[in-house]
Amino acid sequence: MSIFAHFMTKLLPYINQQFDWPIWRMEIDDLSATLFVELRNSGEKKVAFGAINLFNGHVNFKDVSIPERWLTGIEAAYDGVLLLHNYQSATSPVHKGLIALDGITGKTLWSNYTLAFDHLAHSGPVVYNAQIQPKKLFLIDAKTGTTLRGYEPVLDTAIDHNIRSPQLLSASLLGGLQLPAEPYANTVHYMEHNTDRIVSLHTFFQEKIKQHLYIINDKGAIVYQDLLNSDIQKLQPEAFVVHKNNLIYLKERSVLIVLNL
Repeated sequence: MSIFAHFMTKLLPYINQQFDWPIWRMEIDDLSATLFVELRNSGEKKVAFGAINLFNGHVNFKDVSIPERWLTGIEAAYDGVLLLHNYQSATSPVHKGLIALDGITGKTLWSNYTLAFDHLAHSGPVVYNAQIQPKKLFLIDAKTGTTLRGYEPVLDTAIDHNIRSPQLLSASLLGGLQLPAEPYANTVHYMEHNTDRIVSLHTFFQEKIKQHLYIINDKGAIVYQDLLNSDIQKLQPEAFVVHKNNLIYLKERSVLIVLNL
């Protein structure tokens, strides 16, 4: 008998949050252990934002919006603050301005439409004034938007978000790992974490493509599984990430799932 016949779930999500709209982007703030999401309703041209505490699973907010209802998105997150940007126009990918939201309440802390975001450093957000050339970088306080000092590359090193993504591999390279289903296109997304192996694969049956997630322990037994997408038209990109010891993934595009591995 196959070992998969003895399947028993040993892991359970501690975050299983349904949102009203599809999740287009996620951003994790390590300092406050907050996961932020960007939600988009393409039909109504609306965008909203949510925040969940990764320590305890508490939903800080899930449908906060700003006056710019569509041409805005997540830029970065730092020390409990979510930074948003606008776009120059509906047809331009160029970002414009910064708006800061409190990561607990969702209230707007400050906005500055002359600033442009450059990158996130350990010291905080590094920005520049888009109206001044040549570009001059400086550090700002994320909570107030005030200038702290000029950018110093030696001090203001890029921040590490502690996020790992899976590899896209041929199923034949998994070293004899027995998969619970035949992967469509013979490819899987794969990651090893502690003694577990995390695998996401697509199946094709009755003209439908589905996407699955499995966690397999060192004895070859499935300790967790889920159906991520039940009816999709094409192969999806990487299905999950691991942040520190948390497995994070989306189910049917609008459900956020987090497990502690």
